[in-house]
Amino acid sequence: MTICNATRCSTMNDSTTQDHNPSDLGDLEREIMDLVWRRGPVNADAVREMLSRPLKESTVRTVLKRLEEKGYLTHDVEGRTFIYRAAEGRDRVAARAVKRIVDWFCGGSAEDVVVGMVETDMLSPEQLQALAEKIEKARKKGA
Repeated sequence: MTICNATRCSTMNDSTTQDHNPSDLGDLEREIMDLVWRRGPVNADAVREMLSRPLKESTVRTVLKRLEEKGYLTHDVEGRTFIYRAAEGRDRVAARAVKRIVDWFCGGSAEDVVVGMVETDMLSPEQLQALAEKIEKARKKGA
């Protein structure tokens, strides 16, 4: 189903980002998403120019369309040009990817993941303290 109003269009189907596994994105899809998250709204020509390897215009447009169908991008139409933007921020997509890992490997226990990250020196004591402060701030905000 495609939803359009004056200049914004987004394509929705059964495999939107809510159900899609971000770790299943291919290398090119991840590179394009990284460009969009870093740069902001872009057209296909700008994406093609910024990619790490030369690709045909049709290839770039196909990947942009696929990312939109998966729910990662939306687009506005300016004249005849599609301007793509991220449907969600990098942090939300990353959180969903981590949730899938937590569910698969730790039976849904985020605590097990954090303990594992501490035990393998992925999180320093300073990072752990900063994380605790952010959690407390989020709790106060939600209460």
